[in-house]
Amino acid sequence: MDGLLRVEGGKPLRGQINVRGAKNLVPKAMVAALLGDTPSVISNVPHIRDVEVVSGLLRVHGATVDFDAKAGVLSIDPSAIETASSASINAHAGSSRIPILFCGPLLHRLGRATIPDLGGCHIGDRPVNFHLEILRRFGAKVDRTDGALHLTTNGRRLQGTTIDLPYPSVGATEQTLLTAVRAEGKTVLTGAAVEPEIIDLIDVLQKMGAIISVDTDRTITIEGVDALEGFNHRAIPDRIEAGSWACAALTTGGDITVLGARQTAMSAFLNVFRKVGGAFEVKEEGIRFYHPGGELHSMAMETNVHPGFMTDWQQPLVVALTQAKGLSIVHETVYENRLGFTNALNQMGANIQLYRECLTGAECRFGARNYYHSAVIAGPTPLHGSDIVVPDLRGGFSYLIAALAAEGISHVKGINLIDRGYADFMDKLYALDAQVQRLE
Repeated sequence: MDGLLRVEGGKPLRGQINVRGAKNLVPKAMVAALLGDTPSVISNVPHIRDVEVVSGLLRVHGATVDFDAKAGVLSIDPSAIETASSASINAHAGSSRIPILFCGPLLHRLGRATIPDLGGCHIGDRPVNFHLEILRRFGAKVDRTDGALHLTTNGRRLQGTTIDLPYPSVGATEQTLLTAVRAEGKTVLTGAAVEPEIIDLIDVLQKMGAIISVDTDRTITIEGVDALEGFNHRAIPDRIEAGSWACAALTTGGDITVLGARQTAMSAFLNVFRKVGGAFEVKEEGIRFYHPGGELHSMAMETNVHPGFMTDWQQPLVVALTQAKGLSIVHETVYENRLGFTNALNQMGANIQLYRECLTGAECRFGARNYYHSAVIAGPTPLHGSDIVVPDLRGGFSYLIAALAAEGISHVKGINLIDRGYADFMDKLYALDAQVQRLE
């Protein structure tokens, strides 16, 4: 079932919810547990689809995984790790790209790894072939046979290397870290991503016994070690989910306290939220986000890698900007195809035009590549209920925000996609007194 949600909009969201650990950290920390010779424990774990996917992948590789969803505590014992078949991996992973991150740890533990052949699959500008090239740099041999990728070390230990990323890719940085920590010698990674979730993954690896230093110029140096131990780690809160609920409060004229939200990781978001006209109150237990009354303000902004305004905040913010007075400009510089979701917003009454040019004045890597990666949003425009289909995780939650703000009834199809990254979101909607009903 795709999941169908009936939403009666036009009512402010008010109340209190809780966010747990970051979707962009927890699955990667689970993969890191494969590198340890002893069990690991992760707390503050959200009950989301991605955690279920990685748990299944760990189990088919012989690991023991126990998850107390209510307490948010997950334990992993990797002592019986073994090679899994491509078919078993594919059955658990589906369209997820997470199996590619298993390769480094499995090559260290077993000398071999098998994953489905994902060579032509990418979302935005995230090709799997780039990950394979990084693994080759460490000395892995990659063969494609029978619809699968077979990686081996040819009986030799992987070797430290030098990698210069042309763009601060989060996935490529994760791949390098998970492979370099047990490679022989030193690995120097330049142009690395330094998002808070990356730093938290580095904290996990350091607890395991890794030696990793991060310089101010996006250079990460990893000194390989012979063995790693398990870890005990509390995951950082999900700043993407916190920002999504903040935009829901602003767009609906509501007041939402997000328990677990932390100011430092959300600094760029909080600045933009305030410029648009939102208000927030930082508390010890979280952050209260609310609409203080009056008009919202139009603005020009662009997404960027950390410490900039992250791309995953862009889509819910665009929905809020449909209610701001004047012309707003959003320039997407991280993923080239992330503004297509605005078509459904126009169907609901928004006035959004897409352009190929870099409209904020700063030329980005998509400027000469004919992608519609800038948006001009004219507002405020009242939104009205509509039948809409979720395109992806972040776009889907943005559609949910629009439906909650719109006058009338909306039917949002495909909400199962939202389960991938927003834990217990239906319970949270009920807690905020949203008028919603899951029909299938």
